[in-house]
Amino acid sequence: MRDYRKLRAFELADQLAMAVYKCTSTFPKEEMFGLTSQLRRAAVSGPSNIVEGSAKSSQADYVRFLEIAYGSVCEVEYQLSLAQRLSYLDEKSATEVIAIANEAARVLNGLLRSLKSDS
Repeated sequence: MRDYRKLRAFELADQLAMAVYKCTSTFPKEEMFGLTSQLRRAAVSGPSNIVEGSAKSSQADYVRFLEIAYGSVCEVEYQLSLAQRLSYLDEKSATEVIAIANEAARVLNGLLRSLKSDS
């Protein structure tokens, strides 16, 4: 079993989930079941899939869950840019959270490339 807590990718994905929850708390109430909910689900999906994949015994399963996590982080990147364009996020908040999402995606992608080259 792998220790997900030692992964920089997990740290960043977890940081992203926390930041998304914080920034979506100010979204309009009419978005509670729309963009707010979608963003939060995608943000939690990233670190959750890293954790779940770390518990899998096969390398192929681990990689598959990391790929799902990567997709979720990319989804969050888009949804944050949409929220910014809809003026749900101010420039400073959007820049900070999008930077975390970008770094999480970059690190996850690097981890995936590394694992795929090993097999």
